[in-house]
Amino acid sequence: MPVETDEPLRDPASFRDPTGFVYSREGRLFRQVHEGHASDWEYFHQSGLYRRLVKQGWLAAHEDAARELAYDDRAWRVLEVEKFDFVSYPYEWTFGQLKAAALLTLDIQTAAIEAGMTLKDASAYNVLFDGSRPVFIDGLSFERRREFDPWIAYRQFCEHFLAPLALMSQRDIRTGLLLREFIDGVPLDLAAGLLPASSRLRLGLGAHLHLHARAKRGHEADGKAKSAAPPRLSRSRLEVLIESLRSTVERLRWEPRGTEWSDYGELTSYSDRAAAAKNRLVERFLTSTHGKWVWDLGANTGTFSSLAAQLGSKVVALDGDPAAAEQHYRRLRESDTRNILPLVIDLTNPSPALGWAHRERRSLVERANADTVLALAIVHHLAIGGNVPLIQLSAFLAELGPQLVIEFVPKSDARVDTMLANRRDVFPDYSLDGLISAFGAHWRLVEREGIEDSERTLLRFTRSDQPA
Repeated sequence: MPVETDEPLRDPASFRDPTGFVYSREGRLFRQVHEGHASDWEYFHQSGLYRRLVKQGWLAAHEDAARELAYDDRAWRVLEVEKFDFVSYPYEWTFGQLKAAALLTLDIQTAAIEAGMTLKDASAYNVLFDGSRPVFIDGLSFERRREFDPWIAYRQFCEHFLAPLALMSQRDIRTGLLLREFIDGVPLDLAAGLLPASSRLRLGLGAHLHLHARAKRGHEADGKAKSAAPPRLSRSRLEVLIESLRSTVERLRWEPRGTEWSDYGELTSYSDRAAAAKNRLVERFLTSTHGKWVWDLGANTGTFSSLAAQLGSKVVALDGDPAAAEQHYRRLRESDTRNILPLVIDLTNPSPALGWAHRERRSLVERANADTVLALAIVHHLAIGGNVPLIQLSAFLAELGPQLVIEFVPKSDARVDTMLANRRDVFPDYSLDGLISAFGAHWRLVEREGIEDSERTLLRFTRSDQPA
């Protein structure tokens, strides 16, 4: 987790825009605006566009701050900007989250056009999630639109949003992970080549992906392309383009079913009596940890994320199954829940540091820490399914937070027995005593209790560096 200092600390991901950047100072978040953006910035406010977007909840708010808080002497203006508790990345979002972020970007571009402005970029990284609600965070993306200017962010929108959404919808939900490899967006020629041939006949995908990719290849092959005048686009034609993109995105569908774990929340291994007992124990253990922030590892469709939220915690709900996470997101979106953030993250391969100098996109453990880590019915998946030694699992969980509520599922349990049915049992240390012993290197056991009418056990640990 980043260390707060008295000196301003520039966000290593905020370097691409010459008109300003983001930095932190004493736990507060600021944006420095340079003089080259002054005219556009003033028009952004005078036009009423800023107030409209903030009022609708589409744009993160900012306030003028004292000039002495500037990062350096290039500052024309200093802003204190809304700070989000957890920064997530597009390659960690569910299908529904990426789609919601795409539609928000188009809504904002439509509002900008009405105000005589435009978005100069359409990066998916300009959006963060406040629970289930997408919020645009980059006020420097707005600039005055000159008559007949094209939308210069059109290709970026297609690469960051339309291409991955089309692949996830039309080919395989796992293709969303391409965004982790291509952090500047999925190349259009790659997306066009991976999509089924039938997608060429779909009006929106045919135009915005296949023809767009072909035109891009043609321009790259034409040495004169760099000096050619950009196409002229009237306001009415630009509005038609945005509406076409919107209808194309809206038509893309993916139904979260067909995976083993997407149904696990409803088809559990517990009797009614055991399920009720587990709920009571988890509630009691969570209450004892007093965690403001809970990370629910293997959250599935969010049963215990909801329990933690009801106890007053904010929750980051991680699950490697995109169908389970999508079901969770849809429920949260329907209720407009703001204190649970679902993400698709495989804990055996969590998000690494990526981008320029390995600092543009931070790893999972670098971005934040939990107060309480909730790890229910996941140890066997990591230790047996993923061959992760218990001592290494203990060390990893200790990086995430100082309090831990964990469930142990023994080999005699039907779930583990199924996992071992077609492989050799090379896990002699996998037992309740083995877990307690291995975790002793990083944790202090506070309490343990068997789950009634079940062979499973719930344990609460405190990290060794915490006061007794």
